[in-house]
Amino acid sequence: MKIETKYAGTINIEEKDVLTFEQGLPAFEEETSFILHPFDQDTPFFVLQSTTSVEIAFILVNPFDFVVNYQVKLSDSTIEALDINKQEDVATYVMLTVKEPFVETTANLQGPIVINISNQKAKQILLSDSEYKTKHLIFKEAVTIGKEEK
Repeated sequence: MKIETKYAGTINIEEKDVLTFEQGLPAFEEETSFILHPFDQDTPFFVLQSTTSVEIAFILVNPFDFVVNYQVKLSDSTIEALDINKQEDVATYVMLTVKEPFVETTANLQGPIVINISNQKAKQILLSDSEYKTKHLIFKEAVTIGKEEK
């Protein structure tokens, strides 16, 4: 099937690749059907694109590629809601707030997107009892290194 996307124009998707967020996303509860696709080749960025609303798209990254020792502990209710049977079936992403300049882009480490890749069920969870922030500078190390080189 074909869908219109915010960043990639019209793309072909397989029904089996559609992610279902039973309760939608916070502030987008009516949006329950999304597709996850690469933003561009050779980048670590992904797009979580609504299959029904072109303008609803979020830039995501795998937090484990950017944040040392990032941990997500899933509650029993999340494990049950997503029908998770094996840890290997879980994929975790975080949403970015893209800023200018790009090095000031932040990640919402407190609200990761958890996907059961075996059944395509997904949910955004809240890590309320953690030290993680909703606006974590993920390129902080790159900025520091860049300043040291000058």
